[in-house]
Amino acid sequence: MNTSPFLSVNKPCHESLQWTKKQLLDADLRVVQTFDLQTARIGVHDCPCPNHGTEECDCQMVVLLVYGITADPATLTLHGNNGQTWFSLTNNPNQQGNQQLITAIGQALEIRVPDFDPSNT
Repeated sequence: MNTSPFLSVNKPCHESLQWTKKQLLDADLRVVQTFDLQTARIGVHDCPCPNHGTEECDCQMVVLLVYGITADPATLTLHGNNGQTWFSLTNNPNQQGNQQLITAIGQALEIRVPDFDPSNT
C-alpha cells in the first residue's frame, strides 16, 4: 500500500477536516474518522515533534474511511503542518473497483482526482 497525494490547501488541518467532512456528507458519502495524531499524542509525554522539535506544534494527521454505495471504503488521509493541509488517498489493492468512489470523493471536494489504479502498489 502507498498513498497518492492529490490536493493541498492553505488552511490548518482542523479547518480542512471540518470542511472535508461537510463536503463528503453533502455528497451522500459516509465518513468514519479512525485516527487523529493530536489525540494519540495526548497520553504521551516527552513526545517532541519530529518537524519542530517541540511538544507544541500544529502537525496533524487524520485518517478517514469514506464509504459510498459499496461495502469497501476509500482511505483518505489529511496531513497538516504550518497552516497547510495535504490530502492523500491510500492505494490499496483491496479497493479495486472503487474508482467510482474515488471520483465521488474528488467531486465532493470540487477537484479532479487523477485516475487511481489500486493495482499499482
